Amino acid sequence: MTTVEKIGKYVLTFLKYLSLVFFSFVAILPIISCVITAFKTEDEYRTTNVMTLPQSWLNFDNYLQAFNKANMAKGFLNSTIVLVCVLVISVLVGTSLAYVLNRFSFPGNNLVRNLFLFATLLPGIAMQISVYEIMTKLHFINSLWGYIIMMCGTDVIAIYIYIQFFENISVSLDESAIIDGASYFTIYYKILLPLLRPAIVTACILKGVGTYNEYYCANLYLQDKKTLPTVATSLYTFVGPQGSKYNLICAGVIISLLPALIVFILFQKQIYSGMTAGSVKG
Repeated sequence: MTTVEKIGKYVLTFLKYLSLVFFSFVAILPIISCVITAFKTEDEYRTTNVMTLPQSWLNFDNYLQAFNKANMAKGFLNSTIVLVCVLVISVLVGTSLAYVLNRFSFPGNNLVRNLFLFATLLPGIAMQISVYEIMTKLHFINSLWGYIIMMCGTDVIAIYIYIQFFENISVSLDESAIIDGASYFTIYYKILLPLLRPAIVTACILKGVGTYNEYYCANLYLQDKKTLPTVATSLYTFVGPQGSKYNLICAGVIISLLPALIVFILFQKQIYSGMTAGSVKG
């Protein structure tokens, strides 16, 4: 290897690591700014820039005010109920639909798959007028269970993930179970569903993050913010016509991140294994 080639190799390596450091810094900078702002008093926030360190790192008044004034305890409770119900229903509906579409041949099978694909091309915001009218006529406005039903929906991406996993599971398992007298439901519930664990983890991560962070529909359909707040809508308490209290908003954001961070730390092995298997199958 010539000297020029060595220099070129070192330059490329340097640029590679420099770009990684730069983009990592860009990704972390908003979080750092949010943490710094969360510890500032209102006067500090108005008189300093976002990266100026607070005078005291032991000032937890913002966190207490954000938690109490925004009714975040109720928001966490509602978000937990919504998240658990949506994930359970979505997994049951998605896996059963994928099971039927993959294991059974019937007229319209390809049509259903194509309709699912077509549904992914439609922007959700374009259908909000018709969805809002349906929610109004079903009296689902200001109803937590109505909001849960709407959020369950048909998760097309998850269905395709499940179908790809089903295609890698041999049909001979079904045939052997049928010979032994198992019903289709038994095959689905006791044999195939446990084998879909990596796909379920992947789909739950995608659906769970979107549901937990969802703001638009929660703000639109859960209009009673005192009794039906979610974690996302509760932070809207500190936004008003006379200005926004960003130090309290940042404190609320940090509080809302803690449950997701704890779940990730506790289940990171399962999350990584599920995402890795979900990206390889099919």
